[in-house]
Amino acid sequence: MPRTLIIGYGNVDRADDGIAFHVLNALRHRLGQPPLDEDSLGLEALGTGHDSLFVTQLAPELMDTAAHYEQVIFVDAHVRDDVPALHCAPVAPEYTASPFTHHMTPGTFLALLKLLYDRAPLGHIVSIRGHDFDFHRVLSAAAESLAGPAVEHILQLVADG
Repeated sequence: MPRTLIIGYGNVDRADDGIAFHVLNALRHRLGQPPLDEDSLGLEALGTGHDSLFVTQLAPELMDTAAHYEQVIFVDAHVRDDVPALHCAPVAPEYTASPFTHHMTPGTFLALLKLLYDRAPLGHIVSIRGHDFDFHRVLSAAAESLAGPAVEHILQLVADG
């Protein structure tokens, strides 16, 4: 089974934007791993073969870690009406210019990983439709209902490699 890194990103203080944190901790529970602490990225617990991190946003600093994996799964929230509420799809390395100065897409992350480290892990996105992005830590019922199916999809990706 290939080594897999699951990177969840978002803001736990913005309701559904923190859905990845909840998905990762449910996944870690299923894998027999301790939950991530809100003050920890998860870097201290790497090395299980199925590792997970939670960050505010994708950043080039994560590439040194990701270069050691054969598969990277990205977990986040989305607001698009043109994709399913639980959006699961392969991600290809592709540089995309962002209109936001501090925003990196999973495709851009993988493209830079290939360019800088000559590594091309399999990439997947698991993204859950967010409805509430106010300043609080409670998930909307709609987003919370998709956390379990997201975990199941990630477990299948890990098993399939």
